[in-house]
Amino acid sequence: MKTAVLLSGGVDSSVALRMLREGGHDDLTAFYLKVWLEDELAFLGECPWEEDLGFAREVCDSLGVPLEIVPMQREYWDRVVAYTITELRAGRTPSPDIFCNQRIKFGAFLDQVDSSFEKVATGHYARVDEIDGRFRLRKGVDPIKDQTYFLCHLVQAQLSRCVLPIGELPKEDVRRRAQEYELPNRDRPDSQGICFLGKIKFSEFVEHHLGVEMGEIRELETNRVLGEHRGFWFHTIGQRRGLGLSQGPWFVVRKDLERNIVYVSHAEHLVENKRDSFLVAEPHWVGDREPSEDVLTTKLTTKLRHGERVYGCRLVRDGDELRVTLNDADAGVAPGQFSVFYDGDECLGASTIVD
Repeated sequence: MKTAVLLSGGVDSSVALRMLREGGHDDLTAFYLKVWLEDELAFLGECPWEEDLGFAREVCDSLGVPLEIVPMQREYWDRVVAYTITELRAGRTPSPDIFCNQRIKFGAFLDQVDSSFEKVATGHYARVDEIDGRFRLRKGVDPIKDQTYFLCHLVQAQLSRCVLPIGELPKEDVRRRAQEYELPNRDRPDSQGICFLGKIKFSEFVEHHLGVEMGEIRELETNRVLGEHRGFWFHTIGQRRGLGLSQGPWFVVRKDLERNIVYVSHAEHLVENKRDSFLVAEPHWVGDREPSEDVLTTKLTTKLRHGERVYGCRLVRDGDELRVTLNDADAGVAPGQFSVFYDGDECLGASTIVD
């Protein structure tokens, strides 16, 4: 079976490659996807992809696996970066990593290799299995590292070709295996941040594309001016860090886009700004069909962002949209972000928060 392995230069994808080699997958080719932004914004810092690619080469050389570099600058711009900029300009909270996976790694890349490879493997902490011809996306066994949130927009055709070797492992086991395998990047720290940015800071990316427009930071409860911000597009609902305010902690709770005002509340008022209900639109179901009403109203849980926190919830039709009601309130519900739905450990799909 010919398998393409997407290699980032990090530990997770490298361990996945070694596990496939150990498991008898002899017909392997590794691919490093090179994105435009790393060149376009190279003036912001050191060239971030050279180190990644260097480690990817070392890992492949040590395992005797060929490595190909695939330029995907235009595809990233068209399918991920443009969406991110549009959402920020509209005051919403984008989730580019979700579309990075659905539109690039399992989208444009799969289109490019076409039928040359039967499977595509990555280092995601998630699992895929098949029951009666339907492919299920399931959480990785490590609840903290689980990455199904970022894979929630995959479709059946994409899942049918997914191989996720490390989904059954906790992170500490992946690190341990990297040491045992003596991988060249075994001591490399995990990467943080958005898929297409590399080592570029998100704030620098935002400023490059949307600029700076000074505005007021006001306290919601008193309308008192507390400070200034550089543009509402730098801030998201629930944000705590980066506000530059004293006597905190302060949290972003609202944005007035027309007047370029960012409203904040002190932690002592945060409970007043939490929400346990919101509207979502454009649901995407991984199984290509909407779950039964019994599941939607009694069995669902949801993640509002990547991480371990899960809420019990129920979904009911509200006109052309769906209303999500949580079993607990959250202070970071923001238009544009995704509510990702689960039945047990199965990721059923996701929907965009609109209000």
